[in-house]
Amino acid sequence: MAGRASSSAPKVAVLMGGPSAEREVSLSSGHECAVALRQAGYEVTEIDAGRDLPAQLAAAAPDMVFNALHGRWGEDGCVQGLMDWLGFRYTHSGVLASALAMDKTRAKHAFREAGLPVMESLIADAAEVRQRHVMPPPYVVKPNDEGSSVGVYIVHDGANAPPQLSDKMPARVMVETYAPGRELTTAVLGDRALGVTEIVTSGWYDYDAKYKPGGSRHVIPAEIPAEIDAACRDYAVRAHAALGCSGLSRTDFRWDDSRGLDGLILLEVNTQPGMTPTSLAPEQAAHVGMDFPALCDWIVKEALCRA
Repeated sequence: MAGRASSSAPKVAVLMGGPSAEREVSLSSGHECAVALRQAGYEVTEIDAGRDLPAQLAAAAPDMVFNALHGRWGEDGCVQGLMDWLGFRYTHSGVLASALAMDKTRAKHAFREAGLPVMESLIADAAEVRQRHVMPPPYVVKPNDEGSSVGVYIVHDGANAPPQLSDKMPARVMVETYAPGRELTTAVLGDRALGVTEIVTSGWYDYDAKYKPGGSRHVIPAEIPAEIDAACRDYAVRAHAALGCSGLSRTDFRWDDSRGLDGLILLEVNTQPGMTPTSLAPEQAAHVGMDFPALCDWIVKEALCRA
């Protein structure tokens, strides 16, 4: 579909914003998706998700809810459960896949069962992590259930002192063996891997590197051996299936190019990847000939068929 929405055009409510630490990113994603969906011919209502979300959805009475929320409550199964309960059809993954992907420890269990390579990790009290090294450096400390590299600490090899975590960190955190190497990512659309992008930064791919202008550079297709490209695509599709994801997801990797295939490690799956035209997943879709309005249109139509 293209052009102006007609009276028979499907009504889509785009959820954005919300109360999570990734609110501003979600507002950007949601607005861009709303613009693209209007270009694709849909009648669109933009909703900043708050405690009155049920009333907002009832007033909008959409045929489909396009979930552009990021972070806790929006991609951890909470809003998905609410929409299931209220009887609204929605895009992206359902309750179980969303909750599993957001819980890094449980997601790793699913990945291991599927034969996918992940780093060793443990859950520890934040107070203990501040007092001593709970595993030999180098390692990474992060919340077990946040996205967008929110609250990530790297403890380098040879570090004398444990990390002094912010008071905003949860009481229990994930401590994970550090995976060295290059940042790679692969988007999956349905059962198809779109490509492999290398993310080039001057340091750790943290929140600022992801979202601030000039924080990172995307190389697509990634300049990597065919074996690694194929493995990223294969692992991403298998990870998507292992969690039971639907629609669009994006899987992030680290690759130590000195170790060949053995150096490729799966970090996590994002069931609600960034959705602006220059975000990683839409960039990969564009690279294979699917522009942003067409990608948003595909996501809605896939969800309508699945529902």
